[in-house]
Amino acid sequence: MVRTRFAPSPTGYMHIGNLRTALYTYLITRKAGGKFILRIEDTDQERYVDGAVDIIYNSLRQAGMYWDEGPDVGGDCGPYIQSQRRDIYKKYALDLIEKGGAYYCFCDKERLDKIRTVQEASKIVPMYDRHCRALSASEIQEKLDSGVPYVIRQKMPLTGTTSFDDKVFGKIVVENSTLDDNILLKSDGLPTYNFANVVDDHLMGITHIVRGNEYLSSTPKYNLLYNAFGWEIPTYIHVSPVMRTSTKKLSKRDGDASYQDFIDKGYLNDAIINYVALLGWSPAGENEKFTLDELIKAFDIKGISKSPAIFDETKLTWLNGEYIRDMSVEEFYANAKEYIEEAVKGDFDKKAIATLLQPRCDRFIDIPEQIDFFDALPNYDLSLYTHKKMKTTPESSLPMLQQIKEQLTTLKPWTQQGIHDLLVTMAQNLDVKNGKIMYPLRVAVSGKQFTPGGGVEIAAILGRDETLKRLDIAIDRLEAN
Repeated sequence: MVRTRFAPSPTGYMHIGNLRTALYTYLITRKAGGKFILRIEDTDQERYVDGAVDIIYNSLRQAGMYWDEGPDVGGDCGPYIQSQRRDIYKKYALDLIEKGGAYYCFCDKERLDKIRTVQEASKIVPMYDRHCRALSASEIQEKLDSGVPYVIRQKMPLTGTTSFDDKVFGKIVVENSTLDDNILLKSDGLPTYNFANVVDDHLMGITHIVRGNEYLSSTPKYNLLYNAFGWEIPTYIHVSPVMRTSTKKLSKRDGDASYQDFIDKGYLNDAIINYVALLGWSPAGENEKFTLDELIKAFDIKGISKSPAIFDETKLTWLNGEYIRDMSVEEFYANAKEYIEEAVKGDFDKKAIATLLQPRCDRFIDIPEQIDFFDALPNYDLSLYTHKKMKTTPESSLPMLQQIKEQLTTLKPWTQQGIHDLLVTMAQNLDVKNGKIMYPLRVAVSGKQFTPGGGVEIAAILGRDETLKRLDIAIDRLEAN
């Protein structure tokens, strides 16, 4: 059975790159009918952020990626939080020493700093000089008996090469002489990331590993650990990074948006997941719009690109708009209601306002500024009445608004269709195009050049009294100009 894991560190919000790793892992698992495991890698206690574990849970659930095993749901391979597995790592580190794949290192920080300083001055890539690798068994036992602090280091082969096959990048070969004798178990008894994830992946039966291609150079070290223990090596799928630009990665430290940030901006979860799937993966065929279930069916590792993906918020916004326009009126109103009510406190038909918004809305967070004129007419500049395409000016708009007011004053009943028909008839009688009348009305009732819906729709929602009041304001201001 295919068994995968998503193993985030609880260091803050779920950024887009992390979300994509989780998504690809989830899609591979579900397509194969396997098990998706959530593991929390919290051995770096200095970077631990309170509440980050709940953020991970909530983000994955909101994204629709439910796990089969994990800290909160249990499973046969727990515990699923690394800090609770300390004794397991020490056992395997000591076992690796017995197998000849690791050794005790008693070098203190002062000595290590001196080595690094000399190497850097000589322009040598800093590596441990393997001083403790040559200690005799009696020397090691003496230091252990004396309570000298130690770490456990991996014993790398000094010659030859180590290679592995990656599903995206193909065969990777590394010279063993370039591999450092990395620390596996720190002096505080906690494992390093490199050691913990190999031990956990084996014990949890992980068959496929999806991770960023920054780990390509570390994978030979992992495979040497697998070989030293006599364990089966999993299938690797390394993915290129998600970039802000062609030269700069997305980064939480630089303030790049997280998954939750986009939710808070009014993006739909389905649109975010759809877009993130396309960051580095090309589906077969022309379709680019997928539900999560459709992604599971369509996803193929062969479609993953070696090239970095550029995160384009403009494209995400466009895709989000497509999802919004595919909603039913009821669905849209349910999602838009809080944003409409934030901007419109007056007694206006909120559902009618939602109907105007849906064809012109790409993000819910943009709704308030689109409709803030309902409660209060802004103090707009009269130059708004100038529109080249409609061939309107403040001077030409004045007589039009005067006639519009005269016609609307006696209109019964006050309906959108009635207002529309009256103004179209008026344009015919004056032998002018509809825009010559409709555009000045839009500005007069909204104080804006661009609005969801035109003047007719807005007037219908505002009602007779408020519409006539706003027409009076427009006429007075134009007459005084």
